[in-house]
Amino acid sequence: MPLSDNSVTIDRSLLRDDVYRRLRDGIVDGALAPGEQLRDSELAARLGVSRTPVREALLRLADAGLVVARPGRSTTVSSLQVQDVHDARVVVAAMHAAAVREAIDRFTPFDIDEMRDANHRFAEAIAAGDVVAALQADGELHSVPVRLAANRALTSVLDQYVPVLRRAERVRFSSSAARESIARHERLIDRCEAGDGDGAGAIEYSTFASLSAELEVEVAADKE
Repeated sequence: MPLSDNSVTIDRSLLRDDVYRRLRDGIVDGALAPGEQLRDSELAARLGVSRTPVREALLRLADAGLVVARPGRSTTVSSLQVQDVHDARVVVAAMHAAAVREAIDRFTPFDIDEMRDANHRFAEAIAAGDVVAALQADGELHSVPVRLAANRALTSVLDQYVPVLRRAERVRFSSSAARESIARHERLIDRCEAGDGDGAGAIEYSTFASLSAELEVEVAADKE
């Protein structure tokens, strides 16, 4: 059950949010596999923390649908469920659309360059078949409007539901559909640069809402 090579040496002052993020990322990137049993004592030892922040993190992960907790029995990494993807993409699409509309008057040339650079790295990762790098670049691109919106409530909702879609996007970015995201990103960036909040919001919404039809087919096939 590897988390990462450096997970054993994490400082003991690690906060509960850091524990949550590390376990969440382990699930998203596949280091913690679907069906894998998660024991709080073992995780605490590996992360160098007490069992309390681990237990709190597992509860949050259960709320997000990333783990299945059976009181008195076991906690396991959940399988990727089509319904979970469908539910999460509706919420995430709406939040990203709201973020870019709220942030539209705050974009600077630096922010636009940051998004273009992220999309360039995304395209390179897709061409190289590097799904992990593609996910990271995609996340950095979409995080720019969220950061500029500076809406704590919106960010909190995204923190809960984006990981569900990240697991699903691993499937998408491994397929030919990934190349369509490159052009969609460019259209988004162009609208942000032009100050078109409604246009940018519509693109952001379609970016995540489009995870429904084609991705649900791929996720179902991946589970067979």
